[in-house]
Amino acid sequence: MKNVLLNIRKGILTVAMMATVIGYASERTSIIKDAKRTSITLSNVKKGNLLSIKDVNGVVLYNETIEQTGIYTKGFDLTALPNGEYSFELDKDVEIRTIPFSVIDKKVVFNKEDETVYNKPVAVLKEGLVYVTKLAPKGEPLKISFYSVEASSAEELLYTETIEGTQAIERAFKLEAGNYKIVFNSDNKDFTKFINN
Repeated sequence: MKNVLLNIRKGILTVAMMATVIGYASERTSIIKDAKRTSITLSNVKKGNLLSIKDVNGVVLYNETIEQTGIYTKGFDLTALPNGEYSFELDKDVEIRTIPFSVIDKKVVFNKEDETVYNKPVAVLKEGLVYVTKLAPKGEPLKISFYSVEASSAEELLYTETIEGTQAIERAFKLEAGNYKIVFNSDNKDFTKFINN
């Protein structure tokens, strides 16, 4: 009987631990509001991620670099903002997560259905080749522009390409020795990567 109870306890402990691990593995946001403060909790953040509050025009009203990997929790007094549309933006290594909210007469309203995740393009240099990847779940186009960057002259456009109609963008580009700037444009967002080859 003792062995049965011991095995049941071990089983319960194992299930509890697995539930905890699975819970941390998924991306979660929780928002708790009281009369003046809104507390936001973000899971799976990394040290160096950037959290911003932006207005509808993209003007940054607040930004903070995440100091610790794991779970981020902080309270904000969003009722002090003028009436309008705003968003929290979490800029991670390969994605940007946007959590929109409205302020109407000092009342803050979040709409979970309008949350978006934007997958950023990634460029990696390996043995003279630049590998470009990007997830595009809706088939959104990605414009890639390569510029030569030399100290003695202005930037010179070397190549441009727009890739569309695919959900997984993968390209490889051969570069001669030199300094390059790669500009990516997708969903009205620009990203720049400098390559020294």
